[in-house]
Amino acid sequence: MTRPRAEIVVDLAAIRHNVRTLRRTAGVPVMVVVKADGYGHGMAQVAAAARAAGAEWLGAATLDEALALRAAGDTGRVLCWLTVPGEDYAAALAADLDVTAYSVAELDEIAAAASDSDSGSATGPRPARVQLKVDTGLSRGGASERDWEGLFARARAGEEAGRWRVTGVWSHLACSDDPDHPANDAQEATFRRALEAAERAGLRPEVRHLANSAATLLRPSSRFDLVRCGIASYGLDPAPGETDDIGLVPAMTVRARLALVKAIAAGDAVSYGHTWTADRPTTVGLVPAGYGEGVPRQAGNVASVAVGGRRRPIRGRVCMDQVVVDLDGDPVEAGDEVVLFGPGRDGEPTAQDWAQWCDTISYEIVTRIGGRLTRSHVDSEAPA
Repeated sequence: MTRPRAEIVVDLAAIRHNVRTLRRTAGVPVMVVVKADGYGHGMAQVAAAARAAGAEWLGAATLDEALALRAAGDTGRVLCWLTVPGEDYAAALAADLDVTAYSVAELDEIAAAASDSDSGSATGPRPARVQLKVDTGLSRGGASERDWEGLFARARAGEEAGRWRVTGVWSHLACSDDPDHPANDAQEATFRRALEAAERAGLRPEVRHLANSAATLLRPSSRFDLVRCGIASYGLDPAPGETDDIGLVPAMTVRARLALVKAIAAGDAVSYGHTWTADRPTTVGLVPAGYGEGVPRQAGNVASVAVGGRRRPIRGRVCMDQVVVDLDGDPVEAGDEVVLFGPGRDGEPTAQDWAQWCDTISYEIVTRIGGRLTRSHVDSEAPA
């Protein structure tokens, strides 16, 4: 079978390894976050691998993502948290999802959906499962401290009415990748105040959770009853330069085959805008992937790929469909493999390398890659 022109290959054994490693490190149950199509790795496949490695929870941003997990056959606990007014909470409740409320208005919508789902039921109401998100300093989603009393009171009233069970109280950290940032202590203290307020209101949540990947590795006091691991589950460091090496393995490799190799002379300029000019005779290779596949345009003249056992610099601007790399006259041919990034074990660039070259984070590198690339899943632990 002919290899694809350009592809993403995801090793599910690496996902399982990372989840097992994170569970050992955290010492509490782990939620593997699979939003955004599993950070570009394939949501359904990652979810199955995470469950096989013992993940007690999965996290999805939107109801659509969470419902897609159910459609793919997942039956375990799934939390979702990003909704807008008018969302189909009835579908979420029917799928046995844990949904998140930031406000009394959202609780009212969930109550209405629960009431509708009770119509004609001979067995009585089926309580929804609701988690409450509080804003502890990110100033994004979640209830502000001035609104906690009303939110918790409404949540408790709904429990007493049998409309739902409050299964969690949670928040999200703003600066966990910077362990010395004062916001970390402040947010954890605020979260503890929120938990005390929830308890005073009569709420007894099943799980209290604050830690994301970076806090899981760097801030044991923030682990509470559950940690939410996104980027670390995919083998990427959530806080480069701050974390100890616990043996996470990047799961994604992006590779292609050279479309063309050609000689150019000293003084020849390459790609749009002629932003690079050869200072010597050399050979260049055409890699059939560009910003249409999610290769960052800012990678031009700063990033490298691996060809023939060496890193090869990108020359000139990244185009929509292709990039040009400097092969330095080495014996390389059209059809030879190019690795844009991978685990790094053979010297190829990693997603973190690309993040540094492009002044971004590895999250963006792996999540945006795709476009016309095919994606396949392998299992390096499977019997040959």
